[in-house]
Amino acid sequence: MEPETVPHTLVDARGSACPGPITDLSMAYRRSKVGDVIELWATDPGVKPDVRAWATKTGNLVRSVEHQPDKIVVVLEILRR
Repeated sequence: MEPETVPHTLVDARGSACPGPITDLSMAYRRSKVGDVIELWATDPGVKPDVRAWATKTGNLVRSVEHQPDKIVVVLEILRR
């Protein structure tokens, strides 16, 4: 597997309740550029619909939402600034 060369930001919002994960994501988004990837870790199940709504509102892409034993991992691609 080829290593990812796209700028990648990790946002660890585990333990944070709504609206914390989306607030943390928004802060990372402000520092990002088009083409960047943001990976959000959260434990609040509300992050799933919230992150999809955020992506629709901002014009960005949710690449994946994965449930892991200790967290929900959301990978987003920044398409617009």
